[in-house]
Amino acid sequence: MTTALAIDLPMPQTDKSLAPRARAAARGITYRALHSGDLPFLASLYRSTREAELARTPWTEAEKQAFIAMQFEAQHRHYQEHYPDALWLVIERDARPVGRLYLERWTREHRIIDIALIPEVQGQGLGSAVLQDLIDEAREAGKALSIHVEKENPAMRLYHRLGFEKREDKGVYDLMEHPCQT
Repeated sequence: MTTALAIDLPMPQTDKSLAPRARAAARGITYRALHSGDLPFLASLYRSTREAELARTPWTEAEKQAFIAMQFEAQHRHYQEHYPDALWLVIERDARPVGRLYLERWTREHRIIDIALIPEVQGQGLGSAVLQDLIDEAREAGKALSIHVEKENPAMRLYHRLGFEKREDKGVYDLMEHPCQT
């Protein structure tokens, strides 16, 4: 069952970009600005990040889909409101959407607002390659790289392995930071 989504997506920013760097490019990764036609993919991707949580509920599929639609819309509106100048990117591999990357480049740090990959490509080193490239970009700019990560997120091991450290406890989330400054 698919629920209609009523989201005003940000328009692609022509003056900001993210070209794939060495690690991501070597794995066939490219980035493109998202557009309204990406809504079904983005909603499906969002749901994939919540499947473990949904599996613990007694809800019907219709109730799960309604919950996901509501949460996806709320998250997207929050991101638009709090990060108006962000890069809103679809991660592609071999011209097929496989994830999303929302990135804000502030004066003092770069913030990964969100990064997610579809389950079929997880564990293949794509996330690690993207993150290492973002670390390199932030380091070259003399900035730290940060991201909020749910404490129970299995990707937390990856962030620790790549050198991210907890900067602040935010309840359900930890604000993780890679001190990339030179």
